[in-house]
Amino acid sequence: MAGTRQTRATSTSLDHTRRRIERWRETRAHRHASMPPALWNAAVVAARQHGLYRTARTLRVDYGALKKQLEATPDPAPALPAATFVELAPSGLASPPACVIEIDGPRGTLRIRLSGLALRDLVAVAQLWGEVS
Repeated sequence: MAGTRQTRATSTSLDHTRRRIERWRETRAHRHASMPPALWNAAVVAARQHGLYRTARTLRVDYGALKKQLEATPDPAPALPAATFVELAPSGLASPPACVIEIDGPRGTLRIRLSGLALRDLVAVAQLWGEVS
């Protein structure tokens, strides 16, 4: 059921943009007039949400033209999630030797210098980095 609601919401947002473009097509003065930037922006937003092919097909706009618009429009910076503090307590088992761990992610490289932590603590740090990145 949740997938059905998502599909309806997707259809609704695309349909709204499609109707706006259709109204413009019906009222434009010349058949070969360029689509206004506001409509291209709405199409680009839809393409980022729903995919390029599906959006071009639903909005009945040229796939290549939409792709160029998408590439020419900078993607707004995604909101970064709030920082989370994780305290790792020593496990009481024999401490592994000191080490340096580097984890590459979309926000850069996380470098951790460790000594005295158990393997499960290292796994928790890596998982957290994957959620935050």
